[in-house]
Amino acid sequence: MIKRIFSIAVAALMAATAWAATGDQKQDENRGRRQYQVFGVGFYNLENLFDTINANGSYDLEFSPQGARQWHGKKYWSKINNLARCIAEMSTPTTPNGPAFLGVSEIENRAVLADLVRAVDNRLRAQGKKPWNLQIVHHDSPDRRGVDVAALYNPRQFRLHSVNHHTLELGEMQRPTRDQTVVTGIMGGDTVSVIVNHWPSRIGGQERSSWLREGAAALSKHIADSLWTIRPNEGVIIMGDLNDDPQDKSCAQVLGAVKNPAGVKPHGFYNPFWSLLDKGIGTLAYRGSWNLFDQIIVSGTLLKDNTGANGLHYQKAQVNNFQFLRNEDGSPHRTFSAGVFLDGYSDHFPTEIFLIKAR
Repeated sequence: MIKRIFSIAVAALMAATAWAATGDQKQDENRGRRQYQVFGVGFYNLENLFDTINANGSYDLEFSPQGARQWHGKKYWSKINNLARCIAEMSTPTTPNGPAFLGVSEIENRAVLADLVRAVDNRLRAQGKKPWNLQIVHHDSPDRRGVDVAALYNPRQFRLHSVNHHTLELGEMQRPTRDQTVVTGIMGGDTVSVIVNHWPSRIGGQERSSWLREGAAALSKHIADSLWTIRPNEGVIIMGDLNDDPQDKSCAQVLGAVKNPAGVKPHGFYNPFWSLLDKGIGTLAYRGSWNLFDQIIVSGTLLKDNTGANGLHYQKAQVNNFQFLRNEDGSPHRTFSAGVFLDGYSDHFPTEIFLIKAR
């Protein structure tokens, strides 16, 4: 009996020692666990975010109370609030304050962005959250229809350094298109430049208009190369509605953005949205099939193999196809269809990538 009691005591002591050792090990692991900052970088085509004032003659008449769409204040503010809902939902457990940077396209002017930013903050306040106080980068481009690219950024996560604009020269026979806006700032202590794009459309057919987007891709690549002559280790992000898919010539050949990140050189490009499209995930639907025009392409200087664990580097990508943005068939719930007001959001889903940096 004494022997049995002794055996039980020894077993209990061994179990306690093992538990204590395991606890110490977990404490050591917790002490050694690295903490990271996570930054969201997104893009959203806002689909004709025009105000109600006709400031551009026949090109702007459509989006005015007297135009074909009868674009009056009630419709305008409904769209503003719908878009604000979407942007306010672009937060995750690791990015509770939303994206650090959000490129946008198809906006008419700075005023509509100011209305949108206020609507986002009002929605956050209504949810009991702190406002993000997003800041605006905007430039009036030569686009004949009057739509521009722009950017919103959270000053607590992205410290603005400089802004530059580059005009795409298409020749005298082609109408002017959107400028490419380059926004450079500090994110997680590292310098990052984001080139915000809205490449020429496929009017006239994809093949006949491909050379226009190839020219736009060449301009983006030239901009990136110019940035690297000043800061060779700088992270460069090319984003926008490219009006081409990842495998098309403009992206895959001219820009050289590849599907697999392995082996990408520091001044090369990786397109994380290529594999998403291969899985049937897109950002806009046309005649029952998906396209993924809204891409965020990262330079090799933002890949972990080149930066190491300490540098700001790419983590993952996603299409933010929230349920409330979708129709029953899964396509985007847009503002108009065949001239009928649908009180939706956009004909594109927003996209987002996440960058991480060790603290």
